[in-house]
Amino acid sequence: MFDRLDPKVDFVFKRIFGVEENKDVLLDFLNVTLRESEPRPLTDIHILNPYIDKNALHDKLSILDVHARTADGKQVNIEIQLFNRYDIEKRTLYYWSKMYASQLEEGQKYKELRKTITINILNFKFIPNDRYYNLFHLREDHMGLVLTDHIEIHFMELPKLEEQKVRFSDKLVKWLLFLKGVDKPEVWEEISMNEPALQKAMDTLEFLSQNEEARRLYEMRQKALHDEASMIDGAREEGMQKGMQVGMHKSKIEIAKNLLGMGIDVAKVIVATGLTKDEVQKLKNELMQ
Repeated sequence: MFDRLDPKVDFVFKRIFGVEENKDVLLDFLNVTLRESEPRPLTDIHILNPYIDKNALHDKLSILDVHARTADGKQVNIEIQLFNRYDIEKRTLYYWSKMYASQLEEGQKYKELRKTITINILNFKFIPNDRYYNLFHLREDHMGLVLTDHIEIHFMELPKLEEQKVRFSDKLVKWLLFLKGVDKPEVWEEISMNEPALQKAMDTLEFLSQNEEARRLYEMRQKALHDEASMIDGAREEGMQKGMQVGMHKSKIEIAKNLLGMGIDVAKVIVATGLTKDEVQKLKNELMQ
């Protein structure tokens, strides 16, 4: 018995959705994701950065997103985020703007720009509500009028699926449960029933899970992601410690000012706050000015 690879790991995700032979899988996922914003289902898609094995070998820390263009020229980018790098909203807008601007070559007119869609699939909570799926456009604050539909950002938060009664009749829920990595056979069977594209995605995952080379690449990618997560956690903890130290020092200075203002002599203030003689004397001189 083999363990299934985690479809959330971007290398696996891209191997399922970012290859030519699985374009029907990508189309199915996009059509259920874009059902609220696209008037007609997509019938074709061109993958702009198809998965190539050697990329995973030589660029272990790259973001393996899926970047595609629809038949009518719309740009779509799908990205998996396993852990919170913070400032994700700014990062999302930055990469959206680069995609949007990259459509125009020198001499082309603005009217040739096409809608650009970003789909973020998150393995952590980000939006401050209980909805696992949130869709954003650029709207006027009072009347809700859409300025343009060219900017469209989707957030799907996998952890929130645990906090509400999900409907297995909802196809988006089925896709997200697949990506979440459900391991119960009865759930696996239920979400794939009468869903050929989902079944193909599952078959691809089963194949990868049994393939020795795929598992080797998966383990390399897992290690790189774990290392990155450790570095982020370490930097965050170091920043918190420095912040606490700075905060404590500021607090000591305020206490010292109060004590000096009450006429307490310098020696006693030094003992009470732990500040140096020079620091306390400087504070005293400032108060006397």
